[in-house]
Amino acid sequence: MAIEAGTHAEPDAGDGSGDEKLPLGLTLLAGAVAALVVLPLAWLVVTAAGIDPESALATLLRPRTLQIVVNSVVMVTLVTVISVVIAVPLAYLTTRTDLPFPRFWTVAVSMPLVIPSYIGAFAFVSAFGPNGELQSLLAPVGVESLPSVYGLEGTVLVITLYTYPYVYLSARASLKTMDERLIDAARTLNHSPREAFRRVVLPQVTPAVTAGSLLVALYALSDFGTPAIMRYDVFTRVIFVNRFELDFAALLSLQLVAATLFILAIESRVRGREVQSGGGGRREVRHSLGWVKWLATAACGALVTLALVVPIGILGLWLVRAGPTGDSGRFSIVYVLNSVGVSAAAALVAALASIPVAYLAVRHRGRVAAVFERATYVGYAVPGVVIGLALVFFGARYTPAVYQTLPLLVFAYVVRFLPIAVGSTRASLLGVDPDLQAAARVLGRSATGAFRSVTLPLVAPGILAGAALVFLTTMKELPATLMLRPTGFETLVIRVWRAESAGYVGAAAVPALILVLVSALSMVVLLSQEGGDAVSPGAGETGARSDSQQTGDTADTPPQSGESGP
Repeated sequence: MAIEAGTHAEPDAGDGSGDEKLPLGLTLLAGAVAALVVLPLAWLVVTAAGIDPESALATLLRPRTLQIVVNSVVMVTLVTVISVVIAVPLAYLTTRTDLPFPRFWTVAVSMPLVIPSYIGAFAFVSAFGPNGELQSLLAPVGVESLPSVYGLEGTVLVITLYTYPYVYLSARASLKTMDERLIDAARTLNHSPREAFRRVVLPQVTPAVTAGSLLVALYALSDFGTPAIMRYDVFTRVIFVNRFELDFAALLSLQLVAATLFILAIESRVRGREVQSGGGGRREVRHSLGWVKWLATAACGALVTLALVVPIGILGLWLVRAGPTGDSGRFSIVYVLNSVGVSAAAALVAALASIPVAYLAVRHRGRVAAVFERATYVGYAVPGVVIGLALVFFGARYTPAVYQTLPLLVFAYVVRFLPIAVGSTRASLLGVDPDLQAAARVLGRSATGAFRSVTLPLVAPGILAGAALVFLTTMKELPATLMLRPTGFETLVIRVWRAESAGYVGAAAVPALILVLVSALSMVVLLSQEGGDAVSPGAGETGARSDSQQTGDTADTPPQSGESGP
């Protein structure tokens, strides 16, 4: 009902052909927002275009650059494939078998999404790295060294552990909506169980698994924190390390953006091909595993131990060892206040900026409105390290007054996470009948007055939900914060990063635990927006892409009604 109402056109709306007369003030406002959002990427393209073609070609073809490309492709491929191998059997076990405690395992294997991947990497280095906790335990029995956790293996392990839930949630949702009678029908046609699986089940779940795996690939490609901590050279780490070699960094950034857009294009096409299962009357059957169910239970337990117990245990260990007068005692409430303050500012600006863009897109459908709305998604398509790089050089050269100031940092956050606010605001506007505002106009209200008194109160919950997601996602953002924060401005993520770099793990305990809590709150907001069980990974971070996590966060995906990430 809400969506149907949203499809009505206001009296001044056109037919969607793109030829309608748009309100000047609203169009200029939405256009200004779109122009500001694409500014960093546009500047980066112009900068790369100014490089001598021969020099650019030589840079792109030199062995170091090619090695970065190969490293990135190998890492993304391994993370994606292993995530599918882990997630699809998990989804089948928890939806279609008599696995003991299926609800518990559903929650437990989804929970790694609440741990930012860079905190997971930090914990894994402390647990399994040189002189780590495991080596200390094994030293008395003569084990003097362990296989290195750094490099490709460690990077793939950590990113996989904190992104496979994207595939798991997609596959699980598809399996839960699949009608078992389709399989019965295939069996009555003399198809063997294997043939029925190939002809019926695979076509149903493949689009969902593919969509989830593309989200994993997108996150892995944009993740900065984990490769940096694991010392593995991929696009994001090399761009950050070489951020002062402008030409090299700009060319790498454009390669990274091109790869990201390629994955996004595939993801968009896959979403358009998702198979819809039959609606009501479906019958759900759980197959007996026999004695194998105990092996399956042990496998689920091992996965949860590795992804959840190890990092949470390491953080707790740091906290206990540091004690109130040790490293953790150096924690200051100022870090929290700084994080909250800058995140609140980003959430407020993003919420305000989302209103004209979303309103124009919903009430005045056409080419111009669509272009402006799509332009705000640039922040989603561009990894945070690229946005940070562009704003570093743009700010230093053309706006030195705001370089390394809080306004520029807030602007970077808004560029990065505005799609979250636009998606949420747009969804709310679609649920409001435009005839209500038209009635207010008939009663003598101005366009602005009618919006303020009628529409705004109705869409306020959606705007606030989007702002809350922007706030929580910003709290975890890492690369842009590292590159653009004012000197001496310490936030929670900066505190974690500095502690990891200096080896003072105790100092990272409290801020890391707070960031895990913030990630958990992000999940709660998403669950409340999506109606609980029907969580769509595509509506999650992932941007947060999130967070995300590339942010160390992530990453995050084009938000349907909101976005965030591990």
